[in-house]
Amino acid sequence: MRRLPPLHALRVFEVAARTGSYAAAGSELGLTHGAVSRQIAALESWLGQRLFVRVGRRMAATPAARAFATEISLTFDRLTAAAEACGHTAASRVIRVNAPSTFAMRWLIPRLDRFRALRSDTEVAVATVTTLNDELRGGFDLAIRKGPEPWPQHRAVPFLEETDTLIASPLLLAKAPLKSPQDLAGHILLATETRPNDWTEWMAAAGLPSIRDARRQLFDHFFVTLQAVEDGLGFGIGPFPVLDTARATGRLVTPFPGIGVARPGYFALTPYDADKTPSLKAFVDWLVEEGTSSTARL
Repeated sequence: MRRLPPLHALRVFEVAARTGSYAAAGSELGLTHGAVSRQIAALESWLGQRLFVRVGRRMAATPAARAFATEISLTFDRLTAAAEACGHTAASRVIRVNAPSTFAMRWLIPRLDRFRALRSDTEVAVATVTTLNDELRGGFDLAIRKGPEPWPQHRAVPFLEETDTLIASPLLLAKAPLKSPQDLAGHILLATETRPNDWTEWMAAAGLPSIRDARRQLFDHFFVTLQAVEDGLGFGIGPFPVLDTARATGRLVTPFPGIGVARPGYFALTPYDADKTPSLKAFVDWLVEEGTSSTARL
């Protein structure tokens, strides 16, 4: 007969070690601080050693406890996969994805039919954030963010590289053809508050200290700036391959595609405590495949 530790206590311990806080663990699990403390104490009694030590005003996991918590998390993942394999395989699965607005609208959503063709039993529900600085507050199975960042509570898988270059509408470029970057003088340059260095860094890559007589128009979010570029209000700086579809369909053109600024790439973030279902794993693998294919076409 297996002598198993108290399973509920294991669950509480894994969350407390991952979040680094009894209070955070209680909030996630719907338990009081005292209930979390009692479960940790029960597990420590069963193991015969301390798992947490007091550091200032909080309890911190010991190095051995952190390693133990990692193994428990992997075991929970295997249990989830085994339960799903034994369950109703025809049941619909829902993956909740949290992603930046422009990325979701321009890169992810246009490709979702390809994932559905691979996993017809899985629905992808996309929620968006307007800035990449929004906190990872939960309520999702997978988040998409640009890196590199410290994401200690998430497994981070890189899947898409990004490069910025000059963009314009075909109609604007037909009226105002550009032979060199210097020809931007006298035109309207569209910029975004959340991307303050786009023009400065692109002009540096183009060998331009500045562009004389250029007028600037500033918008609060990039998806607004992008719409203004497509409407022909001025020239902008845009990311590829995120905007590949807009370029392929003729909504955008890139006058100088060889002049680009490398940007931090995108990562798929899955919380360590998320149910690592076969559907979620398949979605992460699909993101990597799509990202590799997109980057290869740059």
